[in-house]
Amino acid sequence: MPTIRLDIAYHGARFAGWSAQPGQRTVQGELEDALGRLIGEPPQLTVAGRTDAGVHAWAQVASFELDREPPDQLGRALNSLTGPDLAVVRADRTAGGFDARRDARSRTYCYRVLAELVPNPFESGISLHWPHRVDFDALRECAEAITGIHDFTAFTPTQTEHVRFDRNVLRAEWYERQGVLGEGRLLELWIEADAFMRNMVRVLVGTMLEVAGGRRSPDDFTELLQGAPRDRAGDTARAHGLHLASVRY
Repeated sequence: MPTIRLDIAYHGARFAGWSAQPGQRTVQGELEDALGRLIGEPPQLTVAGRTDAGVHAWAQVASFELDREPPDQLGRALNSLTGPDLAVVRADRTAGGFDARRDARSRTYCYRVLAELVPNPFESGISLHWPHRVDFDALRECAEAITGIHDFTAFTPTQTEHVRFDRNVLRAEWYERQGVLGEGRLLELWIEADAFMRNMVRVLVGTMLEVAGGRRSPDDFTELLQGAPRDRAGDTARAHGLHLASVRY
């Protein structure tokens, strides 16, 4: 039975997340509807990482099984049936048994922060505008602190289906470059982990920005990684700054 791997990119602004929901436009729903029109019956997609409403993906991966050979030029056919904010970059037949979620070894996310006084209309839908003080060295210190295995209870909603809160962060680094407008900077957090919890990156960013703005200390941030409750951490940064950058197999 052939297994199909889809490499997907999407702008999340007009999607209610990845997961299919009645009455909502979702990435899964859009793809499964298009696949159903092409192969006669919509398959159940497995995805590497379920993204929330407003979150973008540069390199999402999904998979499904077929009881027949896939149509020729499947990716091109799918792109003719989906909206302009969703693209199938590749559609490949893989070795049997490939599972986009189960076989993933790590995921990498990028969170973009536009640290400028002047808003940039070209970044407004893909970066968090942050016209406040930012101590970049403090951001880097926070990133160094989260590398390794820690208890991230403070960085996911209190009401959660998660039963394990330890995660292994393989890499966490902040980068900066000159902004296009004004004299500000474009800051990016790149973080790779074996798995992520809901809102984990966004709460990490919201809390790191509090440290960078002098509202809390790096030591306080480090203490949160020992299983502190959710109300000890900072705000959840807005979804539109978050991008699923890659999945490693």
